[in-house]
Amino acid sequence: MRSWDAPEVPEVAHRSAGVEATLRLHDTASGEVRPAGPTEGTARMYVCGITPYDATHLGHAFTYLTFDLVNRQWRDLGLDVRFAQNVTDVDEPLLERAEQTGRDWEELAAEQIALFRDDMEALRILPPQDYVGAVESVQTVADLVDSMRPSGHVYQIDDPDHPDWYFSCAQAPGFGRVSHLDRDTMRRVFGENGGDPDRPGKRDPLDCLVWRFERPGEPSWDSRLGRGRPGWHIECTAIALDRLGPRIDVQGGGTDLTFPHHEMCAAEGVVASHQPFADSYVHVGMVGLDGEKMSKSRGNLEFVSRLRAQGVDPMAVRVALLGHHYRENWEWTPAQLDAAVRRLAGWREGLAAAGAVDAGRVVDRLREALRADLDVVAAAGVLDDWAGASRAATRSDPDAARLVADAVDALLGVRL
Repeated sequence: MRSWDAPEVPEVAHRSAGVEATLRLHDTASGEVRPAGPTEGTARMYVCGITPYDATHLGHAFTYLTFDLVNRQWRDLGLDVRFAQNVTDVDEPLLERAEQTGRDWEELAAEQIALFRDDMEALRILPPQDYVGAVESVQTVADLVDSMRPSGHVYQIDDPDHPDWYFSCAQAPGFGRVSHLDRDTMRRVFGENGGDPDRPGKRDPLDCLVWRFERPGEPSWDSRLGRGRPGWHIECTAIALDRLGPRIDVQGGGTDLTFPHHEMCAAEGVVASHQPFADSYVHVGMVGLDGEKMSKSRGNLEFVSRLRAQGVDPMAVRVALLGHHYRENWEWTPAQLDAAVRRLAGWREGLAAAGAVDAGRVVDRLREALRADLDVVAAAGVLDDWAGASRAATRSDPDAARLVADAVDALLGVRL
């Protein structure tokens, strides 16, 4: 699947001395802020993508901006970055929306994927090298499931009409270490998030579907497992292992993916590869609107595309999102966008003034904030201070102003 076009990212001329040369992020599994990524070579990241039936709301944007910041900090540290992201372009929510609206499911998916690409380009999100749809990965998923059959972790239920294939999550080494939930909570959350804990024939209520046999009127494909299509969790596991290999540095997504999705990906990954699926599991807080989490099912959404259509500068949207630490749950209001417009204008005025400011120190402070668990709130404060000092300076230094502008672009993704 085609990704989107990459923005140009400037080189930051200033090399920081004394700033920690490591990105530290909060790992959900350990509960600690710890180094994320290697000290040299290639950093590998997998970020769970959209189900394309309604894209892109600000909750999506907050998530993908967060991992764009991870990507940018790794690159600034001199690492190569290998980034993969899926698109769940066949699944129940998409099929249900297509039926409700009388649309062809493939046309609906293609339309929303194109809109998502446009939104990501507008927000200057660095694209994944591997942007992979579930449909194009059907055989990859089937091969992975088939490869796990000898281990006994994959089994077929005794249902003459729908003999689906399941994965024995609870028997996988380390199951539960990502979310740390007790079994009763797991069962409840699984049922609330697309799982089927009460289905007859399963060995364990927490076992997850990995291959769904063909149903009348549903899309399906031939495989050694029988004619059908992939389950949700195994899709991401298969794509990540295929494109990035075992033991990636970061698996990322919203906190709502911690369980069941990331827990089950981790279980499948360790069985398939005999190694931990990821070294760090990084989760982004939820964005609310009207007192509840933004959700397609609730319909309380604000879309990036709608704001763009209203003439809002995408950089102002990005600055508004940068007003919140990635682990924070927060609520979107129009006042936040107004404040972001003013903040962005202040930064641009600071650039235009080109006042003589110690630009190297500004870059150091930006790097310090961002490498410390992506402290964007502190980073934005650094820029507020810089812009004020630049406007108040009695002499100009265009080279210093350009250095700060390049750093803001490279590290925060905001073009001034």
